Amino acid sequence: MKILGLIAGGLFALLLALGIWAWTPDRSRAGLEARYLDASTTLMDVAGTPLRVRDTGPKEAPALILMHGFGSSLETWEPWARLLSDNYRVVRFDFPGSGLSEPDRSGDYSDARTLMLLKALMHQMGIERAVLVGNSIGGRIAWKFAAAYPGLVSKLVLVSPDGFASPGFEYGRAPKIPVILQLIKYFLPKQILRSTLLPAYADPVRLSDAKVQRYYELLLAPGNRGALIARMRQTLLEEPAPLLRRIEAPTLLLWGEADHMIPYSNAADYLRALPNARLVSFPDLGHVPQEESPDESVQPLERFLAH
Repeated sequence: MKILGLIAGGLFALLLALGIWAWTPDRSRAGLEARYLDASTTLMDVAGTPLRVRDTGPKEAPALILMHGFGSSLETWEPWARLLSDNYRVVRFDFPGSGLSEPDRSGDYSDARTLMLLKALMHQMGIERAVLVGNSIGGRIAWKFAAAYPGLVSKLVLVSPDGFASPGFEYGRAPKIPVILQLIKYFLPKQILRSTLLPAYADPVRLSDAKVQRYYELLLAPGNRGALIARMRQTLLEEPAPLLRRIEAPTLLLWGEADHMIPYSNAADYLRALPNARLVSFPDLGHVPQEESPDESVQPLERFLAH
C-alpha cells in the first residue's frame, strides 16, 4: 500500500508539474493594445460592445468591409489592405471576443447579434453601402448580411466561406464542444496552437513564427478564449440555399483548392445557390489565401472591384 501511495503521489506531482508548465494565463490588455493599436485603429463602442476597428484609404472612396474567420483577427487582412488602400476605403474589425475587441457584454455571440453589430458599425462610420469581404465564419456573416440587407451591399466577396453543414455541425443543432477544447481557457501551449493553424495553409513554410505569435497573443487577450467557446456553442447553422438565393449583389468566390478546413467542394454548393456568382480557385493555396499568398489572391478581387 505504501508503494501505491508513493506511485499515486508521484503521478499527482507529475500532473501538477505538467499543469503548471502548460498553464496559460491571459495577457495584459494594456500591453496588447500598446503592441496592436496604431494611428489607423480605434476602439469604438458599437451597440454597447467595444470593437477594434481599423480604417485606411480615402474616406470618400468606395468602402470595403473585411471580416475575419474563427479565432482570427483583423490582422489577417493587412497584406490585402496595404494593396487596396490607395483606391478604396478599407475597414476591418475584430468580432467581439476576438483580437482586441472585448467579449460581448450581452453574452450573445449568435449570427443575428453579429449582423446587428455590423449594421450599427456601418451606420456609425457613415457607410451607406459597402463591398463585404468575409473569410470562413466572416464569409458566413457576409452572405447572411447581404441576404438580410441587400440595399447596404454593393458586391460580395466570399473567401472560403462557412455555412454548409460539416462534421460536428448540423443544421438546426448546436455543436457539442469537446472537453479538451474547453480547456483552452486554461491551457494553450504555443506548439498546440501552431498544429491547429497548419491545416489552414497549403504550404506549412508560409505559417511563419511571427504569424503564430500574433494568433497566440491575441487569443490570450482577456476573455477571448471564453468568447471563442461561447461563439462555437451558440452557432446554429441553417440551410444556406434559401438565403443565398435571395442575394442580389454580384458575388466573387475565392477558394484555395488545398483548403483542409472547409472543403473546396463546397464552392459548387454556393455556385448552385447564388444567382450571380463566379469562382476563382487557387490550386496551391489553403483556407486563408489572403495570408498565404496576398499578391496572388488579391488580383481577382481587384479585377472584380474594377467592373
